[in-house]
Amino acid sequence: MGQTTKITNSIRALRFSNNEMTQADLADRIGMTRQTVIAIEQGKYSPSLEIAFQIARVFKVPLEEVFHYPE
Repeated sequence: MGQTTKITNSIRALRFSNNEMTQADLADRIGMTRQTVIAIEQGKYSPSLEIAFQIARVFKVPLEEVFHYPE
């Protein structure tokens, strides 16, 4: 996991607003490891488009509410 990405996300805030979902709970729901969720949340790893959509669906929000890319 090399360089930090320009993509930011709201995963941590979304987890806490969804009954304080743990990183492990989210990982289980999207079929990834907790370590991968941590890396995505910290901006050290960009998920595939498929995983990004799965994360958004877990929180029942549009993709743009989870991931943000600067203009």
